[in-house]
Amino acid sequence: MPKQDNFLSRCQADSENQLDRTTIEQFHKDSEIVTPSSPPPQLKTILGIPITVWQIGCMMLLMNLSYVIAYSFSGLYIKNILGATALSIGLLEGLCETVSYLMKLCSGVISDWLRKRKAIMIFGYGFSVVSKIMLGLSSTFGLVFTSKVFERFGNGMQASPRDAIVADVAPHDKIGASYGLKRSLAHTGSVLGGLLGILTMKLTDGNFQHVFLIAACPAIVAFVILVFFLKEPEQKNVTTQVISEKTKSNKNIEFSLKNIKYLGKPFWSIIAINVAFMLARMDEQFLILNYNESFVHDIYLAPTVMIIMNIGALSASYPCGRIGDKTNRSKLLLIGVVVLVMSDLLMYTATSTFMMYCGILLWGVQTGVSQNVFYSLIAENVIPSFRGTALGIYWLTNAFAIFTANFTAGHVAHWFSYKTVFLSSGIIASLTIFIFIWMLSKGFTTNKNK
Repeated sequence: MPKQDNFLSRCQADSENQLDRTTIEQFHKDSEIVTPSSPPPQLKTILGIPITVWQIGCMMLLMNLSYVIAYSFSGLYIKNILGATALSIGLLEGLCETVSYLMKLCSGVISDWLRKRKAIMIFGYGFSVVSKIMLGLSSTFGLVFTSKVFERFGNGMQASPRDAIVADVAPHDKIGASYGLKRSLAHTGSVLGGLLGILTMKLTDGNFQHVFLIAACPAIVAFVILVFFLKEPEQKNVTTQVISEKTKSNKNIEFSLKNIKYLGKPFWSIIAINVAFMLARMDEQFLILNYNESFVHDIYLAPTVMIIMNIGALSASYPCGRIGDKTNRSKLLLIGVVVLVMSDLLMYTATSTFMMYCGILLWGVQTGVSQNVFYSLIAENVIPSFRGTALGIYWLTNAFAIFTANFTAGHVAHWFSYKTVFLSSGIIASLTIFIFIWMLSKGFTTNKNK
């Protein structure tokens, strides 16, 4: 196959096909991005979804199982054993998540540039495994902080390449279902992690370090699957054909930082909506701390929060993915924001453990709905050779939003209570509904299935 010429140099050399006559936005409006409608023939499928997606889902199941076992108790360990304040916890969680999201941008750009996603995933998964072992050996706030930074660094390094592989191999009419399956398997791991967290805490007689070391075991198994079994799709010499109705010409856009402008208005409108949404979503650690402070003081039951939340996410991820493949994803996202407001309202007004559990369940449902929709919209509206970069930008903007959300939640909890955190979250989420409706009325989102 002859080597493709660079898109920009070809435009400069060929005045008849030059796109300078129109703006970049007009180019996106009048152009069609040609992408494969089905995975390469060599990819095996199960229930119509490529085996690669199933492998990634199983890896996420094991990693989430590992993460939730440790995560369910890390906040309580920092608070009860190391004596950290709510402000310190909010700052710690915010900084760690910021590191994670920054790495998601870097890994996405690098994976598009190198056209090698698996190698970056291996690097990231390695850090995640090491972090679990380090957390199990920690006895000071500094070591816990370092281990959590390592864990989020590793999570960030593997996330964008992993999600880009799913978009690379998924059939166009099953993008939502593929992301939904991946997230469903991940949430299954989280549910199992919560159950095993309770069991391991009981078996170790409340020894936090032993629980953290046990949590490293499934992460190691996931790393083995990644290294020896996962095969990424071929990325060499991949360009994306764009047919412009305005110029009556075909162009091939290769990855280049200069070509990021071709991400287009639909992508940036998706990012804007996501930022507004994420400002209302502080870290789930605040759900656990509120649960422990207001209702159930037994630390052994802390993983119950993660179990219920992930049951909600599990119940929503795959069905919403399938529905989104056949209908308007933007409307599904609006439903997710409404569910978030309902969740905040229940947890703020809860007078019983049952009401709290209902709020936690709805929190999980909105997570399952929103994550699937954002992934699918980005995959549909972005040139394939820029998917890793686009997902990285998505995560980078999340970094600023979630840091602000966690920082705000930490201050609200410090000056008022953990329960009041959900009041502030609900107010922000309510404002997001109006912003979202206004943006939809202006046509700021593009949905291929509309």
